[in-house]
Parts: sequence; structure tokens; C-alpha cells
Amino acid sequence: MKDMRPAGRMWHLYKMGGITPAITSMFNAQTAQQMAFIRSMLKEQRKNSLYEIPLHNMELVVFDLETTGFSPYNGDEIISFGAVSVVGGEVLHDQTYYSVVNPKRKIPDEIEQLTGITNDMVADAPDLMQVLQEFLEFVQQKVLVAHGTAHDKNFLNAALWKTSKVSLSHRVLDTMMIAKWLMPRHKTYSLDSLLDAFDIDITLRHHALEDSLMTAKLWSRFMEEIKSRRVDTLGDLYTLLSHH
Repeated sequence: MKDMRPAGRMWHLYKMGGITPAITSMFNAQTAQQMAFIRSMLKEQRKNSLYEIPLHNMELVVFDLETTGFSPYNGDEIISFGAVSVVGGEVLHDQTYYSVVNPKRKIPDEIEQLTGITNDMVADAPDLMQVLQEFLEFVQQKVLVAHGTAHDKNFLNAALWKTSKVSLSHRVLDTMMIAKWLMPRHKTYSLDSLLDAFDIDITLRHHALEDSLMTAKLWSRFMEEIKSRRVDTLGDLYTLLSHH
């Protein structure tokens, strides 16, 4: 039986996907507006069919997240977002996004050492809702690319659900999966190994923007090989990757 007390009614409306005056009264106006934007963006994305888009001029965003640990479902949080726009195989170095996030929990010492992001640095950083909105404004309806997407997708989905009760609806490509298809005999598919294999300079690892830029350069190299194999559309690429 549904709880139809005032708080129960508002929670029911929230779960049903409506941003209503009842919802606004549960949250401050800014939070409600940010939630409405995120939900609207993800709903709009689900309408788009991108499979026929030619790869040579496809708009995408290569992104990376840094986090306090490995499990978003056991209390770990995102501490930074990094992203760069790419068209086809051209990395648009002047179109980037980067922000640290206040995780509202202590960053473990080993993560501080790994990422260079300290508790002092995030103390006055924007919260997750604000950075998610900014990130999605940067991404718009573009295809997302990351290296080893499971980690980033899990955290992104957890963040979207926690803030706005929605799941990621963007198409996501994994440069690790593409490497396994293009380079089946390569010994390891870590980002460092692949950057070394393609003579891509390693700038600063475990920095969300720098990792995004290096992964974007890797994607650019992959695009040259993908074109040579006469793979023309996103749908073609997905079909090939589904077999690997």
C-alpha cells in the first residue's frame, strides 16, 4: 500500500519522474532545477538513435573520473571529472572540462597520493549535483568514450541515481575493448601499455583531464585503423565489438 501522507506523496511523485511543485518543496530551488535538467537531458538522450552516424564526423566526449575507491555502492565517491571533445579522430584541445568534487567524506591517504587531490582541495569544491549538471551540459547528446568503462559507468550511474533517480542513457565506447579487437595479441590492455605502444606521451596519470586527453589521443590512433578496416558507422563498430 502506497504511503499517501504528504512526504509519501512527494516521494511517490519523485520516483515517477515528475519535477513538480511538491518536489521543489522537498529540495531547495537550485537543487530542484539541477535535478530537472539532469532528468531532461537523460530523457532526451534516449530518443536519439546514433547508430547510423558516420564515424569520421561523429561528435564524442572522452572522459575520466577519479574516485575515493572502487565501489560506488559501498560509500566511495567521485572526486573529479575530466573530459575533452573529439570529432571523428580530431581531438579538440580547446574544448575541455575539468572539476574537482566535494565527496563529503574523507579521501583516503593512498588516493590523495595517487591522484594529487587532497581533502583541503575539495573542502570548498562544488557538490556532486552541480558538477554532474556541468558535465552533462558539456557532453550534451554526444557519444561517451572512456578506457575500461566499467569503473566510470558504475560511478556515473550511481551518481545519477543518487542525485536524480535516472540512469545513464548515452552510448559509451570503451577504448580497452577496441584495443582488444584491433590488437588481439597485445599482452596487456592497460592505458599505460597502450599509450606506450602508440608512442603517446604520458603527461600526468590519475588526473581526470590528463587521462582524458591521453585516451582521446589513443582513440584518434584507433580511428585511423578503424577507417582502414572499412568500418563506417557507430552501428558497424558496435556490431564488431559485440563479438569480442
